[in-house]
Parts: sequence; C-alpha cells; structure tokens
Amino acid sequence: MALLKSLSVFILAGLCEIGGGYLVWQWLKADKPLWYGIIGGIILALYGVVATWQIADFGRVYAAYGGIFIIMALVWAWKVDGFHPDKWDIIGALVAIIGACIIIYMPRK
Repeated sequence: MALLKSLSVFILAGLCEIGGGYLVWQWLKADKPLWYGIIGGIILALYGVVATWQIADFGRVYAAYGGIFIIMALVWAWKVDGFHPDKWDIIGALVAIIGACIIIYMPRK
C-alpha cells in the first residue's frame, strides 16, 4: 500500500510541476494571457506541498522524482505538444526510472 501511495503522490506532484510549468511557459513563450502565468505559479506552489506527502525524506524524494519527472515530461510533450520521443528518449527515460526506483524503494536498515 505504501508503494501505491508513493507512486500516486509522485504522479500528482509531477502533474502539478509539469502542468504549472507548462502554463508559465505558455504565458512567457507563447504570448498567452497573464492569468496563465498566475495559475501556473499557483499550481507550481501546490507541487511543493504535494511533494511533502511522500513516504521518504527530502533528498531521496527529490532525487527519485527526477527520474519520474523525465518520463512524465516526455509523455506530457507527446500528448500535449505532439512531440514524438525517439528510441534514445525512451532508453534514457527507462534508465532514469530504474535509478529512481532503486533510490526510493530499496529496503534500508
């Protein structure tokens, strides 16, 4: 159950960070209205709160989140922006997620 909760929190945090960052990006780079940036900033702040719901300590959570973020960012870009990951994107993401899982989920004393 702890693994499921942890993965759920990683996904929710990732959606907050990528979604908030995307809205700020759209405001500054794609000439969207100011409210995109404001909402994006609020969602990014929410990410900071959601990440605290994780089961491990700060250092491990943020280190592992990097690997999960890579996969989520590629999926976001693919589904939202029409970016098509190539085999090297996929291989790199798999290496990162394996490393992230080792960091966060391996048993410790």
